Amino acid sequence: MSIAPLELPLLEPTLVVVPWHDDVVDRIGYDPRSTYVELFWLNVLGPTTTWLIRRMVTGLAEYPGGYELDLEETAESLGLTFTAGATNPFARSVNRLIMFGAGQPVEGGIAVRRKLPPVSSRQLQRMPEHLRRAHADWQRTTPARDDVDRAGILADAMLAAGDPSEDVERQLLGLGISPIAVGHVVDRLLARLAIVRTTASA
Repeated sequence: MSIAPLELPLLEPTLVVVPWHDDVVDRIGYDPRSTYVELFWLNVLGPTTTWLIRRMVTGLAEYPGGYELDLEETAESLGLTFTAGATNPFARSVNRLIMFGAGQPVEGGIAVRRKLPPVSSRQLQRMPEHLRRAHADWQRTTPARDDVDRAGILADAMLAAGDPSEDVERQLLGLGISPIAVGHVVDRLLARLAIVRTTASA
């Protein structure tokens, strides 16, 4: 039986990116573009790898079955250079996804999680005290998943109907959605819009 490699050598100019399907994590996890990931996973993955998975997941939103990632273009957009091999800074950022369970090698490319799980207790223990406190506060104030899902569906419907994005928060609150759930959905919406604007201006 063959064993999957623990890292990708990145010897080609492109990398195939496909979704990593995980029924449990997909249900309870956090979008890589979310506030939770920025607050807590950033400390684990580092800034370059966090931005990398955000871009990969944005690509999967457009091409759900998978797509080819241009490595030189992506590295340059993150302020790095790409050279073939596994020892340069960009390749190390890709392989940090595998090291921390956010991605896994597959034949011809990498499978990337579309949702990241809550950080583990071990990861929390290695964080500075202020982040551990912030995570404890987050857990106390995190809304029920059903509330967030409902708010997300309503927000998407409002945008599809042509409502301005700046009105979504007020309308969700007016519909009786809890402020905590609305905050989570608006954060996610703003992150998504920021990526769309960045892509459009590129």
